[in-house]
Amino acid sequence: MSTENSHIRSEEFDLEEIYGAESGWVEARSTCDHLPSLCADLLHIPPPDTPCSRCEHPSENWLCLSCKEVLCSRFVNKHMLSHHQETSHSLALSFSDLSVWCFSCEAYLDVQLIRELHPVYEVAHLLKFGERPPFRNLEILQLSSSDVEGSSKS
Repeated sequence: MSTENSHIRSEEFDLEEIYGAESGWVEARSTCDHLPSLCADLLHIPPPDTPCSRCEHPSENWLCLSCKEVLCSRFVNKHMLSHHQETSHSLALSFSDLSVWCFSCEAYLDVQLIRELHPVYEVAHLLKFGERPPFRNLEILQLSSSDVEGSSKS
């Protein structure tokens, strides 16, 4: 049982307002020049509840993807940011939400699209949730517009 008033019509709001800076939307990058700096052994990482190696803070910690040191976020004592400034290690994985940040690019990286990040993301997901992550089907995402247009003419 629905009424006309219970549905939101798309013309009633501006998508740019929803996905703009005010909403907190961040577009993750699908490439990064700093991926060669990834540690060769990211299949053996510390568990997500590992405290910051400098201040022992128990949460909001990040894993350096170059040396595997665990340090706290900029919202705690900024030890991961300091680590980047001291070492130029660019890539880090958040144990809070398993996002990957590149300090040099100042951007999040799309772990679903960047295959080099799949192994460490999968291990972190297993350690945090006890199961493998659901990866998107990349073949579906890589359809060209001509494929889509051609299929709509059938």
